[in-house]
Formats: sequence, structure tokens, C-alpha cells
Amino acid sequence: MQSFPGQVNTATSATGQTPGSVSIRFDPLYVRTLPGGLKVAQIILNFIGFICIITTNVSTSRGNWFNTVAMIGFWSTGVLLAFYLFHIIEKFYKIPWLKIEFVYCAIETFFYLLAASLVAAHAYISEALGAAAFFGFAAMCLYGFDCWLKFKALKSGEYAQGQPPSSKPVSTVGSPAGY
Repeated sequence: MQSFPGQVNTATSATGQTPGSVSIRFDPLYVRTLPGGLKVAQIILNFIGFICIITTNVSTSRGNWFNTVAMIGFWSTGVLLAFYLFHIIEKFYKIPWLKIEFVYCAIETFFYLLAASLVAAHAYISEALGAAAFFGFAAMCLYGFDCWLKFKALKSGEYAQGQPPSSKPVSTVGSPAGY
């Protein structure tokens, strides 16, 4: 019968990533994914709609509201895109990013519906207002589609980016000579 060894070394190691171990790095491939491409298209449509309103000779509260919606969309989506490109979303995995984006996209969709409709009603004044309305409705569709994608991801339990770090330690038995 074998006797129990005099020394047993138990080391714990975490499988996967430990909390906070994700490095912040630039990943240009994100823009080739569907969510990344949507964000780039949303930024472009926000900017074009903003430029269309700026080029009109008429200053109305409708145009100002449209520009407010466009610039909120431009900067917020730009910041989110930067967060995804640099894996900041993955680094701060405890923040409910999908819920935040879902609510943001739903609000932006509603605001664009309102702003583009108001500007379209005055499209007879300036062709630029009509163009802004077109780009506003296009942005509304993209934000609505993005909202739907976020809803599906929330329902299926997906994560915003990457996998959540595993915090379950795994015990391994090693020989004392290894240390």
C-alpha cells in the first residue's frame, strides 16, 4: 500500500480570462462585423443629415431639433464605436452594455422618427430639408435595426463583446519540485 506523500502542492489557476485581464487593444476588424458596419453607417448618416440642415438658408426649430438628434447620434455612436474598436466594452464587462445600447438605439430611433418627420413637413421650403429628412429616415431605420439586434442578443443571453471572464478556479496538483 502506498503512503500519502509528505507534501502536496495545490495551485489554483483560472480558466479563461481573469477579471480585468483583457487588454485594451485596437481591433480594426470590428468594422467588418454587422454591428460595426451599422455603427459606421449610422455615423455617416448622422453627419450627412447634419450637413443638409446646416446648408439650408432657413433656421427653424425643426432643423435645430434635427441637428440635436443628429449630433447626439453622431457623438454617442462614435464613442460606442471607439469602445468596441479598443475592446473597452470587453474590459468593463460588468456594465450592461447591451441594455444600454438597446435603450439608446430605441430612443434614437424614436427621436429620428420625430425629427425627420418634422423636417420632411417643411421640405417644400428647401431641397436640403428634404434630403435631411431622407437621411434622417435612413438613420432611423438603421437605429431601429440595431435596436432589434440588441433585443435579440439580450434575449439569447449574449455578451456585448467577447466572452465574460471565468472566475472559477481550477485546482491542480503539482509536484513540489516544480516550484
